[in-house]
Amino acid sequence: MFTNKARVLVIVVFLLLMGFFAYQHSYELVGVVLLFVILLIWGYFKEGPIILAAKYFHKKEYAKAESLLRQIANPNLLSKKRRGFYEFILGGICMQKQDFEEAEQHYELAAQYPLRTVNDHVAALVHVANISIRNGKYEKAEAYLQLAKDKEEQVTAKMKSVISQIEEVLKKHHKEDSGK
Repeated sequence: MFTNKARVLVIVVFLLLMGFFAYQHSYELVGVVLLFVILLIWGYFKEGPIILAAKYFHKKEYAKAESLLRQIANPNLLSKKRRGFYEFILGGICMQKQDFEEAEQHYELAAQYPLRTVNDHVAALVHVANISIRNGKYEKAEAYLQLAKDKEEQVTAKMKSVISQIEEVLKKHHKEDSGK
């Protein structure tokens, strides 16, 4: 739960402590501090600042959330749980910017990873379906909607409502296609 700058600062402090403990010939403490440094470096690659970004995202401070997510140099190295959440948050930020193409890509990736809840997973699927309808990709929208409907029993009433609204839009499209 560190920003990259805070993580580097803590590592520097720990390295100074390691030097002091080595000078004092307290090699057990050098080992403990080294373990903490390794843990912080591991966290940089596997965890990143995603928890902080999520807090800003939920507070609707999208610019701060995006700047934290953009600090992640290689999202492919994130753990599976963090990667899904990373893509989900970036998809939401892109939706707020009305960059639907990029949002679609992020939500598609988010749906491939485990998310916090089934509702979040279905939300990612529904977002892809909704954006696909917006772009006229009705077959893709139907495929993602079907994936969402497979988990419909496990989602909130609000999400069920969104799923039924998208179904109605697709039904209208089918009626228009059959009428031509």
